[in-house]
Amino acid sequence: MLDASDEMVLVTPVWNDAARLEAFGPELAAALASAGLPLRWVIADDGSSVDERERLVALLAEFSRVYPNVFLHHADAHRGKGSIVHEAWALVPDAAWYAFVDADGSVSACDMMGLLRAASDAGKSVLGIRRPTASTPVAMSLCRGIAHRGYRWLVHAWLGLSCEDPQCGAKVILGNDYRCVASKLLENGFAFDSELLVRLAKAGCEWREIPVGWAQKKGGKISPFLDAWSMIAALWRLR
Repeated sequence: MLDASDEMVLVTPVWNDAARLEAFGPELAAALASAGLPLRWVIADDGSSVDERERLVALLAEFSRVYPNVFLHHADAHRGKGSIVHEAWALVPDAAWYAFVDADGSVSACDMMGLLRAASDAGKSVLGIRRPTASTPVAMSLCRGIAHRGYRWLVHAWLGLSCEDPQCGAKVILGNDYRCVASKLLENGFAFDSELLVRLAKAGCEWREIPVGWAQKKGGKISPFLDAWSMIAALWRLR
């Protein structure tokens, strides 16, 4: 049995997302099994439908045959991505590291393992960032790219946050740093990680930013323009 004080907690948030998790989950389970990290994988369901919950239970059984240290957590209602990530992290209050990776596989399991190892080696938080390089190609639609750059500009301009890509869906946060700010976090929606980084920066916490490959997947829950207003409103509240 792992001591929680040495443990990494990796959360994959889902909301009516079983189909995409079914595609990405086997890759992630295999990567975790070969990584040799003291890691608890939590599939965190943000109030999905009854049918979706049943599919998640079946997927849990499938993944656990490859990586036994995987758990399924159901929220009692749908509140948003930020809410379910924080709720799942709170299941292990003394963990050494808290991480999350999106269920769609836009960041590969291999790149996520690289972030986890880099955090463990450096002893500080690590953020995946979507920066195209020879080894980290980034593929997103024109609309998604415009929304991404616009949101990043607002985060810099309004919040003064020095981060190349605050919204990338792959992060590893040092447990002690997270516990310093957890009680102050209010955002339940997609802007939750921007708030998390602002709180960490104001608390004097440091992180390292590492490029990861990223590929836009079909069936995403974010609409670059329809969700833009709620995310802008969240940034205004934080400002």
